[in-house]
Amino acid sequence: MKATRKLGKSSDSRTRGRARTEAGSEEARQLKERLKEADTGRCTEPVEVYVDHLLGKGYSGSTVERYVRDGLRFVQWAEGQNVEIQQVSYADILHYVQGLRGKVKQRSISATVNSLRHWFDHMVGTGAAMENPTRQVAIKGVQRRHLYDILSRQQLDRLYHDHTWTENEKHKNQNWYRASALTHQRNRAIVGLLVFQGLNVTEIARLSEQDLKLREGKVYIAGTRRSNERELSLEAAQILDLMEYHLKARPALLALTRKTSDRFIVSTGSGQGINNAMFKLTEKLHQQDNSVKSMKQIRTSVITHWLKLYNLREVQHMAGHRYVSSTEAYRINDLADLQEDIGKFHPIG
Repeated sequence: MKATRKLGKSSDSRTRGRARTEAGSEEARQLKERLKEADTGRCTEPVEVYVDHLLGKGYSGSTVERYVRDGLRFVQWAEGQNVEIQQVSYADILHYVQGLRGKVKQRSISATVNSLRHWFDHMVGTGAAMENPTRQVAIKGVQRRHLYDILSRQQLDRLYHDHTWTENEKHKNQNWYRASALTHQRNRAIVGLLVFQGLNVTEIARLSEQDLKLREGKVYIAGTRRSNERELSLEAAQILDLMEYHLKARPALLALTRKTSDRFIVSTGSGQGINNAMFKLTEKLHQQDNSVKSMKQIRTSVITHWLKLYNLREVQHMAGHRYVSSTEAYRINDLADLQEDIGKFHPIG
């Protein structure tokens, strides 16, 4: 399954040129008010300036709040240590990190150091500091990506081909039966996008009718703050099922739920979200194959298999990763799989 290679953003990209209005929004105003209350007044500039800086770079409100609060906590600590914030050294950062050990997890410490890295980068950019003392700080022992039991390519294919529906003439006129039949067609479309294109739950939920280019045999996945846009080829085996869902099951689901929506995947509930549907689908896939634990496991398995077939940059594009380091992280699953094979076929002792 190969992707149509599209580097960067196209002129009509759904995420190109999207104005970042957060800095002037009501949400941003409330964020500044909350953070202003936490400000000790010892910062080199009003906290609102830093908030605008981060929002302008495209970070979400929750990320901005975490970065700022981590920075303010450090300022308060430095004040208690009689260290001028402009004069903070590498040794000071290590001292601060040492004080966090045993209180929070390594991942939290790593996140805190990352927040401070942004904080001091901004200070350097405004001339308030000469250098960033966090640049050489690396927190060890942080597991970057959860290791999954990788599903084989055969297992992934079976999840799709064995996801079948048994018709029952006795109940065919019952509303619940019709709803179940429509849900099955929808779920089969979802499983195909999971096991062939490696989409995650968020990407599947965001797909619109226009994103499925069935005549061309392709699907477009819009970019987000965390992922790049891309266009992937559909497998021949799934196109007919996608078309049947699009032309028959989807309109019937909309009529059944009395909803209007341009989203490709339609839930049977009153809302637009599909989290409940995905939870139930995960349970059904686990019944098919008890090795299946989660949707993330399926995506991880797909990307791990891609790494055996394509080069790193191709897989980065196909997976929608913004950074190649994100793709490289999946190699640990491939190495773990290899280690298992070595132990199985070449045992020591």
